[in-house]
Amino acid sequence: MDSTTGCKSPARFTLGKQSSLAPDREGSSRGVIEAAIDPRVRLMYMANEGDLEGIKELLDSGTNVNFKDIDGRTALHVAACQGLTDVVRLLLDRGAEVDSKDRWGSTPLADAVYYKNQDVIKLLEKHGAKPPIAPMHVQNSREVPEYEIDPSELDFSNSVNITKGTFRVASWRGIKVAVKTLGEEVFTDEEKVKAFRDELALLQKIRHPNVVQFLGAVTQSSPMIIVTEYLPKV
Repeated sequence: MDSTTGCKSPARFTLGKQSSLAPDREGSSRGVIEAAIDPRVRLMYMANEGDLEGIKELLDSGTNVNFKDIDGRTALHVAACQGLTDVVRLLLDRGAEVDSKDRWGSTPLADAVYYKNQDVIKLLEKHGAKPPIAPMHVQNSREVPEYEIDPSELDFSNSVNITKGTFRVASWRGIKVAVKTLGEEVFTDEEKVKAFRDELALLQKIRHPNVVQFLGAVTQSSPMIIVTEYLPKV
């Protein structure tokens, strides 16, 4: 029992889309049952359903807007996952912590990025949400790889797609290059991040006339990028 609210200890809200970093992202009906008992979980349920009036009523009655369930998730996490911009705006206006992290380290912004909820992303960023840190980011500047490229040096003004959504032609220091990107939406996919690391490691080792030359990479910011020489189709 929580002595400050008279409610049971934190429950788990499992209805709807789950944390972008959770091992099991499938919801269940359990959240509906507990929502009828605990007003704090009801807040999360209403955030999931987009019930603005219900949310206002609960917050006006004293329910903590920053309540965290057993997984460390808040109503803002839930609304960000669902792409409910009006709910996100209401929660932020009522004092929701914009960069709150759940047990897996995911923030509302990271969840919105994972589920590609663009309007929510813009709103959270407007309220100061910090973008997800690139998986290969290092704290010590001395550890930055020698091959690191300043992303501002890449010119995409006349960019052309080589393959849909992955490879593009860009300009770097006056030459045409091929660029492969790994966006924030896959930062939470360990297999894709590992594949990116493995490809980067392999490209650094290979030096062969029949293999495109590795020129550098962007690993300290988002999106992460691999830059190679551009060989036009003949």
